[in-house]
Amino acid sequence: MSKPTVVLLHGVGLDHTMWEPTAALLADRFTVITPDLPGHGSRPPVRDGVTLGDLADGVAGEIPAGSHLVGFSLGALVAQHLALHRPELVATLTSVSSVCERTAEERASVVDRLRTAETDFSASAAASLKRWYDGTDVDADRVARTEATLLAGDVGSFLGCYRVFATADAELGPDLGHIAVPALAVTGENDPGSTPEMTRRLAAALPDCRVVVVPGARHMLPVERPQALVDSLTAFLGECAHV
Repeated sequence: MSKPTVVLLHGVGLDHTMWEPTAALLADRFTVITPDLPGHGSRPPVRDGVTLGDLADGVAGEIPAGSHLVGFSLGALVAQHLALHRPELVATLTSVSSVCERTAEERASVVDRLRTAETDFSASAAASLKRWYDGTDVDADRVARTEATLLAGDVGSFLGCYRVFATADAELGPDLGHIAVPALAVTGENDPGSTPEMTRRLAAALPDCRVVVVPGARHMLPVERPQALVDSLTAFLGECAHV
């Protein structure tokens, strides 16, 4: 009997390797697919003016029909777009550390981070690492690997994809109620950008969504707390299988 398929979509400026701690915990029970998003990792740079739809279309060919789709941060927005526009691909939707319908203050904050990236990419990468990892017990080697991935990426692609990340929640917001599949929204208690309030906002917007807030965790749940993430995901998928 074949294993269910879980597809893991990474965040902006990262690549499939961010999922290694999580994927290792899933591999016994699932077929795990970890594609690079367009403009990231092994993929060629994206064009100027790239859209959320472009990112979703660019990864859809690597997602088997009926997959359990898990997206992190930007990847969560891509996953939500796919659940809306390519529902045949998506059996369940899990949004990890996802933004949702940012307030004016929240949008101003992310736009400010985008401006920093446009003027000083190295400073932007350093600020991201601080925001993601300060106060966590993630080992220095893993932090260094995240830094190397950020700095190795195409800067133009990063900026284009970060603009998508900064704006696409507003694009998705009015349509979230049309996502018909069972959903899970999970974030860290201390995530300063994809806050527990945003996760509850997302769950309220989706017709069938459960919420998990991981105590004491920050943004990089798949790296910082992979076991907690996998426990939440497998419990959710087990519940869906028995409905």
